[in-house]
Amino acid sequence: MKRFNDLTDFSREEIADLIALAKRLDEHPEPRALEGKILSLLFLSPSLRTLASFQAAMGRLGGDSFVISPSMSIHGIETRPGIVMDGAAAEHIREAVPVIASYGDAIGIRAFAERRSLDEDLADREFENMAQLVDVPLINMESAIQHPCQNLADWKTMDDLGVPSAGGRFVLSWAYHPRALPLAVPSSTVQMAAMRGMDVVVLNPEGFDLPDSIIAKAKTAAESSGGSVTTTRDRKEAMEGAHVLYAKSWSSTAHYGDRIADEALREDLVDWCVDDPWFENAQDNCRFMHCLPVRRGVVVADRVLDGPRSVVLPEARNRMVAQMAVLHRLLSG
Repeated sequence: MKRFNDLTDFSREEIADLIALAKRLDEHPEPRALEGKILSLLFLSPSLRTLASFQAAMGRLGGDSFVISPSMSIHGIETRPGIVMDGAAAEHIREAVPVIASYGDAIGIRAFAERRSLDEDLADREFENMAQLVDVPLINMESAIQHPCQNLADWKTMDDLGVPSAGGRFVLSWAYHPRALPLAVPSSTVQMAAMRGMDVVVLNPEGFDLPDSIIAKAKTAAESSGGSVTTTRDRKEAMEGAHVLYAKSWSSTAHYGDRIADEALREDLVDWCVDDPWFENAQDNCRFMHCLPVRRGVVVADRVLDGPRSVVLPEARNRMVAQMAVLHRLLSG
């Protein structure tokens, strides 16, 4: 494995093998497996879990890491091609990325969507441009449209909890947030659940439909795995018999890149805050999942987040465990 960018690049068997490796490394540590190895971490977007979990994963395997971020250690990175650099940025991405990559045995890059052009972000243009500058193993730590490390951790979390794959009902629901957020988590989460073989339902209000290309890709994955993908605006219908409710906010695709129109569309949707009544028609042990960070009382009520349905903390810990398997596979050979 030389690149970890999209869960759909791997077969279900390969993903199962990665999850089995993650469990083994968690139960039977290998503290010298990556001794002498260095992981370069480039964060062009903020992070808590991704940064801490990758550093912890490398440390537990005996390796080391360093972090580069514009807010921490450099004077801005210019990403635009053909630009005259007479502004604030002192580094261009075409020099910065190869240099950072050359200092390590693998590199992780995190760069959110610019959210100006939906087509550009769906093509993951910015991340792919940086990936072309790298000649060491590469990990996508979240880009415009992918978050494979979160996806692998979520898959493992459901396996740990015994959530069924075949016949399991997975509801991805839009939730209120005061800001327009990227599409990476919802888009790649739909793919993950479809690949797992679940019956996936995407629940969202008008104006926040996931792009047609994302739904079509998920349906293709579901056809191969025995699952299904449907969409609805009806909360009761979506939650009927649900095993998992995964909440996440994302930008309006009807007004993508238009902050004013997006804000106007979401201002009357504050009732899209997950609360106990959402689960009335779900399975008794329906789980609540979220990638974190999450705004209490905005995205989800305290009584759900702190209650027995919530698995957000083991889900977050699984980020580290799943990433240990990815790093082991990338670097231990």
